[in-house]
Formats: sequence, C-alpha cells, structure tokens
Amino acid sequence: MTDIISGLNGYLWGFPMITFLFFTHLFFSAYTKGIQRKFLLGIKLSFTSPKGDCGSISPFTALATTLASTLGTGNIIGVATAVSLGGPGAVFWCWITGVLGMATQYAEVLLSVKFRQKTAPKEYLGGPAYVIRKGVGSRWLSCFYAMVAAVSVWITGSVIQSNAIGTVMADTISPKAQTGKNIMLLTVGILTAILTALVIFGGLSFVGSVCRIMVPFMGLVYIASCIVILYINRNVLADSIVLIIRSAFSSQSVGGGFVGSTILTAARYGVARGLFSNEAGVGTSAIVPASANTPNPVRQGLVSMTATFWDTVVMCLMTGLVIVSSVISSESEALLDGGELCALAFSKIPVIGGGILLFSMVVFAFSTIVGMSPVGVNSVEFLFGRAARKPYLLLWTAGVFAAPLIPLDAVWELADIFNALLIIPNVCSLLVLAKIVKSETHKFIKTPDSFSET
Repeated sequence: MTDIISGLNGYLWGFPMITFLFFTHLFFSAYTKGIQRKFLLGIKLSFTSPKGDCGSISPFTALATTLASTLGTGNIIGVATAVSLGGPGAVFWCWITGVLGMATQYAEVLLSVKFRQKTAPKEYLGGPAYVIRKGVGSRWLSCFYAMVAAVSVWITGSVIQSNAIGTVMADTISPKAQTGKNIMLLTVGILTAILTALVIFGGLSFVGSVCRIMVPFMGLVYIASCIVILYINRNVLADSIVLIIRSAFSSQSVGGGFVGSTILTAARYGVARGLFSNEAGVGTSAIVPASANTPNPVRQGLVSMTATFWDTVVMCLMTGLVIVSSVISSESEALLDGGELCALAFSKIPVIGGGILLFSMVVFAFSTIVGMSPVGVNSVEFLFGRAARKPYLLLWTAGVFAAPLIPLDAVWELADIFNALLIIPNVCSLLVLAKIVKSETHKFIKTPDSFSET
C-alpha cells in the first residue's frame, strides 16, 4: 500500500503539477500588474483596523493565524532538505516562487472574501469551497473540496506536526531503552493534546488571540538566531549569495555537503519547497482571512498576501542563507541530509544553538497544529453545519495525542496526494474567476476610502 501511495504521489507531484502551479503564479502576477509591489501597503494595513463591523476577527489576527498554520517545520527542515537534494540553487527558486506566489495568494483571499457567507451576527465563513459553490456554481465540486480539505489539514496540521514534535524530542533526549522512548513519546502526545485542546476549543477568536502572541515571538526568535549565524559566517556570506544564484542557472557539481545539481534539479526542489511552504494555490490559507473584518475583498487580499512574503520570501530565504553559508564556512565534504544541515548551521551559535533549533522546531509545529484547526472546522461546517465543529475538534485532539507513537512514512505521502487534489479545483476556480480579481483590484486599489482605518 505504501508503494502504491508513493507511486501515485510521484505521478501527481511530477513536473506537470509543479509547472502548472508555477505558471499560475506567473499568470496572476501579470494579470494583476504586479500586485506584489503593494506589499508595503499590505504590511501597513495589517496593523490597522478598518471602520465598521465586517468580520469575525481583525486583519492582523487573520494574518497571524494564517502564518501560524504555514510556518511549520517545513520552513526549517523542508528548506534544508531542498538544499541537500537540489543544491544551493534551490534557495533561489524557493525565493522566486514565494515572490510570484504572493499574487496567487492575493487572488485566493480576494475571492474568498468576495464570496464569503454571513452565518451569524459578526461571523463570516469563506474559502475555496464557498468560491466554487457561489462563484463557479458547482455544488458537488465545492463539497469535494471541503471534504478533502477537512481530511488534508487533519493529516498535515494535527497528525504530522504532532509526530514531528515527538520525533525531535526523541532525537534530542534519546533514551537508551525503547521502553523509555515510548514513555517519553506518550508523554509528549498527552501534553501536546492537552495544550491543543485548551486553545482550539476556545473558537476562532481565541485561536487567533494565541496566534497573535505566538507568531511574532517565534518569528523574531528564529530570525534573530539566523542573523547571528549570518554574522558569524559574514566572511563567506557574499560567496554564499553568489553560489546560490550561480547554482540556480548552471549545471555544476558543488562540493562541501551539497549534491551535484542541474538547473532542473535545483528548480524542482526549490519550487516544490516554496509551494509547500506558503500553500499559495492549495487554497486552505485563504479560509481564515475570509472571516476578517474588512470593508472590501482587496484590502484583506493585500494583508494576506504578506503572509507569503513573511513565510517564504523572508523565513525560507533566511534558512537557506544560513545553511549554505554554514556549509561553506565549515568546509564540510560530507553529504548531509536536511536535519544534519540544520544541526550544522545552528551549532555555529555556541552553547544554546541546539536549544534554539529544538525550540523553533517544537513551537513552529505547535503553531501549525492550532493555526490549522479553524481551516478544518470551516470545512466540516460547510459540509455538515455547526453541529460538526465539536466532533471534528475531538478528532483533531485525538490525532495530536496518537501521532507521536505512530510511524508516518505513508501518511506523509498521503498528505501530498490530498494537497494535489485540493490544488486542481482551487486553481481552476481562480482561473475561471480571474476577471473578477482584475475588476475588484481596479475598483478598489486606487480608491483611498476603500482602505479606511480607525
């Protein structure tokens, strides 16, 4: 069964899918006339509240919750693995995918707000399922998307992230006896499940409040640590940047812990890492922003576009620079995997480097657990109504509890398949409704009152 799932996943996530997503990013970048150039306005708007009462949560809370769900272990280990397999050039392709993906993220959120539905006083629900049903007019396809999304985010947000916490704790503490390791994994599962339940059963507003605190703190700690490492590696920083750019466009063998890479190999792993990191094209990262307080779709589109900027353009780039510069400065000739590259980079910080890496891995994973839960809740409510919320949250908590004790090789492959099944209907609906994205952008982008603030 694992071989079958792996083979299907390799087919779905082959060159055609990556190309399809990459050119979708290019299309919306051109169609919106480079909406990315408005990212400074998006950052400004994310810290201000619009007039009126047009949503369940503030724009910044929506942004923080989105970042909590996308800033996961993939921003650390995922980037390191891309560099290990694709060479230094993968960092460039990951970065360029983030820049272009901002336009697709903008389009997703704009349409999700445009076609959202008011379900209660001060409560709005939206996302690709609502866009497909109300915008495209296909009820069965919208139900298919919601059903797959509910399962997909449970796997990627609850099960895989909890397993990652257990794995990193086990690798760090490493009890000699298997019984001791199992007890530790069980303890991790229980504690993580309790903390998760305390947050997610408080509803979207409480999840958002927790994310408002967690995301800036963990982001600043990680970025500050990367800056320290880059300062330590300052003598090779310029060489690292040159190597990343040169490797992205040339076929060469690169020593010092990297595999020999071609343009295609670097692009494949870099683009794939960028796509998985920010979820632009998958559509799930547009669900929470659809509940934000915003006077028009464009405003929240600009705010949410910055999530891709912070997630991929900044965080993944910092990780890539840290890893490449650390390998060069260490003059390592061994071929290292993603985890070993991360350990090598953070070992540059004396004494506390390993602790910072462990802290980042655990906190990033936990933020994804709580940040993704509203996405799954939204999806089951779309299918079965408000009564489905509590059973789904119980299932979410059960996944967090059990995951550290379960081998997840096949589950990782299954998660990628579900993501592919989400991308196809979501991107097709974006392309069908592209004219609405263009008209809404033209209608509001040059109107000062459309971004009015208190």
